[in-house]
This record gives sequence, structure tokens and C-alpha cells, in this order.
Amino acid sequence: MKLTAEELFIRHSKADKPSLLQKSIICLHDIRSAYNVGAVFRNADAFGINKLFLTGITPTPETNIEVCKTAIGAEQYVSWRHFIQWSNCLEELKKRNTCIIAVEQTRQSIPITSFNYTDITNKNLAFIFGNEVKGLDDQALESADYHLIIPQFGSKHSLNLSVATGVILYDLVSKSTYK
Repeated sequence: MKLTAEELFIRHSKADKPSLLQKSIICLHDIRSAYNVGAVFRNADAFGINKLFLTGITPTPETNIEVCKTAIGAEQYVSWRHFIQWSNCLEELKKRNTCIIAVEQTRQSIPITSFNYTDITNKNLAFIFGNEVKGLDDQALESADYHLIIPQFGSKHSLNLSVATGVILYDLVSKSTYK
């Protein structure tokens, strides 16, 4: 009943990638955990995201073996770039005509369930995720065009980074048009 690895590869290679995913970049800003970074590489590959921007102290596949261990090879299929400073990453995003979306719990946050991408379909999209403890710093938050929040209803008020990226990417799939 289960598909073989070869059947899965064929199915995925023939699938139309949703338009919003084709032009999206994931930005990981000051992430501490190499395991979380590796898991985000896997999410990016699974959803067809072509680029990750890693900033600040975020571990990279070149500097931390745990990233590669958790990514299980996804780091070879998703291109990435590291920026020492968020300002350098921001400069690159602006060159690419990018709408910057911070995924963070702020007073300005819009729940992903009510966020509509139709007004920004003519731009590239960059989703910024922050540090596991402190979240995104003020500089990153102030540079964002929008702040999104993932609705949560339990007693805890945060999700693991890889889970949060998966939720955001699935939301993009559900709201996207296929080519």
C-alpha cells in the first residue's frame, strides 16, 4: 500500500509547486539550535522552498554538523546564505522586491487564518523566524511589512521552530494557486 521511494520521487517531481511557495524565502534570525535549523531545511525541501537566509548566530551546514545530521541531505537541495548582520540580509531582501513577514507574537500580529496574500502576490515573500527564547529582535520586527501569529489555544504560548515553519508553509499551500 505504501509508495516506494522511487514512486514518491516521481510523484514529487511531477507536482506543480504552488505559486506562493515558489517565491518564498525563509529567514532564520539568531537561532541557537542546530537541530532546529536542520529540521527547517527539511521543511523547506518538503514544501519546495528554494532559499533559506540564515542570520546572526544561526548555525549553518558548513559550521555545524548537527544541521546536516538533522537535515538528512535537504541542505544539498535548498540553497542558503548566511548574513552576519540582519541589516545585510534586509538589504538583500529589498533588492529582491520582497515583502517581509515576521512570524512573531506582537500587538500588530494578524492570525494566519485571516491573513490574505492577494495584495502581495506581485512580490517575493520572506518569512522571518526568531530566537527560540527571545523571539525576533526589534530591528527585525521593525523591518517587517507584516507580523503574523499562529493561533494557539493551550496553556503554552509557543511552538518549536520547525513546527512553526511547517504550519506557515502549509498555510501558504492552502492559500496558493497552482501553476
